[in-house]
Amino acid sequence: MDPARRLALFEQTVLPHLNAAYNLARWLTRNAHDAEDMTQEAYLRAFRSFDTFQGQDGRAWLLAVVRNTCFTWLRKRGNQPVEEFDEQMHGAADESPNAESVLIQQAALGSLQECVEALPLEFREAIVLRELEELSYKEISEITRVPVGTVMSRLARARKRLQECLAGALS
Repeated sequence: MDPARRLALFEQTVLPHLNAAYNLARWLTRNAHDAEDMTQEAYLRAFRSFDTFQGQDGRAWLLAVVRNTCFTWLRKRGNQPVEEFDEQMHGAADESPNAESVLIQQAALGSLQECVEALPLEFREAIVLRELEELSYKEISEITRVPVGTVMSRLARARKRLQECLAGALS
């Protein structure tokens, strides 16, 4: 395939999923700057290996590359401290908020954010891919390279931990 056609096909297939790639990297790295770096690195890796793309779902293929890039980086990095997520910087803006609704929303989002951040990496990854990226169990299975049953188990355990964490945070 000529380079111009390859680039155009890559941009058409993979580039629309930049937000999903960053979102997954953000949740896995727990740091906006690292997520930007990992997303960029994943896009470079995806472009270099685009010849291996079989024409299925570009989003799932790219998220697998992002996941592998992040996990490689996390393994090399070890257990170093990470920057806290700034909800105000990354949160959606409300057009006409009143003070009470803003405080309630921030408290709820803060609790949920903390609970998701507290999940083990495999559970956090499953929740992000299913609930935020709305991928099917099969797509998550392909991305994480684990059986669908394992995906379902991780999701069930993650949801249970989130419920327990939120119940504790709200009481």
